Amino acid sequence: MSRGLRIMRDIPVVVWMVAAVVVAVAHQWIPEATWLMVHLVGLGVMTHAVMTWSAHFTAALLKTRPDDAAATRSSLRLGLLGVGSLLVFIGVPSTVWPLTLVGAVGVAVAVVWHGLELVRDLRRALPGRFRICIRYYVAAACCLPVGGGLGAALALGLDDAWHARLLVAHTMTNILGWLGLTVVGTLVTFWPTVLRTRMDDRAERLARQTLPVLLGAIAIVIVGSLTGLRLVSVLGLLGYAGGIVFWGRSLWGPLRRKLPREFAPASIGLACLWACIGIIATAVHVLRTDDKGLAEGYPLVASIWVVGFALQLVTGALSYLMPSVMGGGPRVVRKAAAKFDKFATTRLVVINVGLVLWLFPLASWVRVTLSVVVLVALAAFVPLLLAGVAASVGEKRRAEAGEPADDAERPSAFSGSGAVAGVAAIVLAITFGIGADPGAVGLGQSVAASSVEVVPSGETVRVRVEAVDMAFEPNSVTVNPGDHVVIELVNTDPTNLHDLAVGDQRTERLAVGETAELDLGVVGSTIEGWCTVVGHRQMGMTFTVVVEGAPAPAQPSAEETHEHGGVPADPDAQLGHVVDPVLEPLGEETVHRVTFTVTEVPLEVAPGVWQTRWTFNGQGVGPTLHGRVGDVFEVTLVNDGSMGHSIDFHASNLAPDGPMRTIAPGESLVYRFTAERAGAWMYHCSTMPMSSHIAAGMHGAVVIEPAEGLPEVDRSYVVVQSEVFLDSAAATAEEATEVDADAVAAEDPSFVVFNGVANQYDQAPFEAKVGERVRFWVVAAGPNRPASFHIVGAQFDTVYKEGAYLLRDGVDAFGNAGGGSQALDLQAAQGGFVELEFPEAGHYSVVNHVMVDAERGAHGIVEVTQG
Repeated sequence: MSRGLRIMRDIPVVVWMVAAVVVAVAHQWIPEATWLMVHLVGLGVMTHAVMTWSAHFTAALLKTRPDDAAATRSSLRLGLLGVGSLLVFIGVPSTVWPLTLVGAVGVAVAVVWHGLELVRDLRRALPGRFRICIRYYVAAACCLPVGGGLGAALALGLDDAWHARLLVAHTMTNILGWLGLTVVGTLVTFWPTVLRTRMDDRAERLARQTLPVLLGAIAIVIVGSLTGLRLVSVLGLLGYAGGIVFWGRSLWGPLRRKLPREFAPASIGLACLWACIGIIATAVHVLRTDDKGLAEGYPLVASIWVVGFALQLVTGALSYLMPSVMGGGPRVVRKAAAKFDKFATTRLVVINVGLVLWLFPLASWVRVTLSVVVLVALAAFVPLLLAGVAASVGEKRRAEAGEPADDAERPSAFSGSGAVAGVAAIVLAITFGIGADPGAVGLGQSVAASSVEVVPSGETVRVRVEAVDMAFEPNSVTVNPGDHVVIELVNTDPTNLHDLAVGDQRTERLAVGETAELDLGVVGSTIEGWCTVVGHRQMGMTFTVVVEGAPAPAQPSAEETHEHGGVPADPDAQLGHVVDPVLEPLGEETVHRVTFTVTEVPLEVAPGVWQTRWTFNGQGVGPTLHGRVGDVFEVTLVNDGSMGHSIDFHASNLAPDGPMRTIAPGESLVYRFTAERAGAWMYHCSTMPMSSHIAAGMHGAVVIEPAEGLPEVDRSYVVVQSEVFLDSAAATAEEATEVDADAVAAEDPSFVVFNGVANQYDQAPFEAKVGERVRFWVVAAGPNRPASFHIVGAQFDTVYKEGAYLLRDGVDAFGNAGGGSQALDLQAAQGGFVELEFPEAGHYSVVNHVMVDAERGAHGIVEVTQG
């Protein structure tokens, strides 16, 4: 391998390492960040390093000198590897599987090509020692295409069982095969070299005896994983560990003769120790978790392999190799190597102690701060690499200029002060972590539940929850921190649709008998959930995931739950539709057959303000039914909405069990009744929570006149007063949201309206002429507010309330004449009418004289012209 820096050999490792650091820092904003960090190290950094340096050691051990053609082929292979890796890094997070597949094929082709080149070199070389090392490299090259193929299959997004099987097979084939075999084959000669001592006499023989054991163990792991036989996989892992222990005896002799004095051998030795820990941790995790828990807890195991093993191995190896391959003679190598040894003790203490602590279930912010200091210690390799290159170049120039070399013996890279600095960095990180969230360690209020990270326990808790009678049974489940929680929701309510939202997860709305699964993943704090159907939460449909030892979730304040008070309408906005208030005269029919279709549609509730309204026949207030005492009404109710609805006619006199029952979406019923008494009657949806259904627009009026009829009038209008409760003030239909059930419960309306729309009769006034007799039928639909119907500048000579005249042509119930009335007062669900004649032309305001409600939109105008 040529001296000095080479772009295809040296730069990609640095690029992938920097990319991994960037992803680690910005992981919150990057999709599949954990997967990307692991693979930037495993596929990016390590695979490139393996291909590069195994070729380097092959040439050194076989004593072959690559020609220009071989160098060109090497660059092409590394280029293909880089492109393939990049496609995989793009394909998996973006879920474009064909891109992932093309990238995986490119990586596999590059590695197979690399393996064939090694076989070619092995066959051309003269017989000699350490050919076993190259056989390890060839065996490793055979493993990666298998692991890559398993990884490509894993990216398809299979079910939990196959995901778990492929995950273990993929990772262990690549780690134990591609990386592990390469490391074993290299350390046969490289370990004594970095320690600067002689090799163990048994090294070659032990390596030769161990290779079939390791290959057999890898095969057992793959077979056990793919067949779902966890115990077989674990036996394979233990077999591999046994092979490593058997071979590792050859490392002990050189270590006893000379302990590490430089960063490189110390980092490599610690990496090997973490590899052993990783094998045991993987075996335990595979054995004790179910399919879902295996995948959830795997990032913890991956941190051992990536940080403890892979990154420490590559930074240690490159700290020795880079000064050597840059060349320039012993003085230049020593000068460059000294840069790689900078802060060696501090870096190693921070990385290894930090990783050990991070593996424990510490408070979230403590784990974050520990991650930061470990990341800084690892990332320090990049500037030290640049410093080493600069030192190499500078020392070469000084040598060429004839300047004398610094022949002083290099001191040990390790010091007590460096160890103290490393421990201090760890302590400082822990202190900052506790300061960021003292509540997590019992020193105060903890951060919000949604921000808590937790170490997966590997346990999966499944709970069956029934939605019935406006409740969840059970209404809570208690789990341990780190448990994976799966909720099976079953709707057993025969009349209502229900769903369940917990955190940012939500089921679809379920009809009776339907089931859905809600996968909450790993939980670390107590979480509240509820049915999102409007009003159901307020009726008690809540569910709590209680995490042992975790704080209760913060309760939202009233300010967070709904808008307060009146919401100003846009004074310049023009309504697209005005509800016609005219009551048409009665005909001769005595049987009235109508269909009410329930729909949930966006409508204007004030000029320029939209809300999703639940309607009878798609308008802001339900159709007015008009008849006489003795008439029959046959109403077909069709539910085209997304939840259960019903209807209750106050004008009917019958048992509510059948006709007033709630029907599910897609169902219908026929409600038949005979009008027995005169009056202005309300009708409404009676599905619970009734207040929300009424407030959402499901109400209207039934006008029943006496059998003999009422005196004729020139004009007759119907005014139904109700309240609107906005969840948000939407300016367009697309932005419209549903009724705010919290505001309904708080009796805090955004608007009080006539016929479903605030101030609509300011833009489209009622009409009358001087001398005409005008009748206003008024119903207070509520759900909460009373009405005090008043016309500014006018007096009523006739007032009819709740089936009786209070005043008729100026005569009261006791026969006293000459009386008048200024307002018709109605509680919620009451009705009546007033009659009057306007004395002169002008504009008469129609208001609810509960003035705050008039200002909220219960306002209109009667435009009176000359007759």
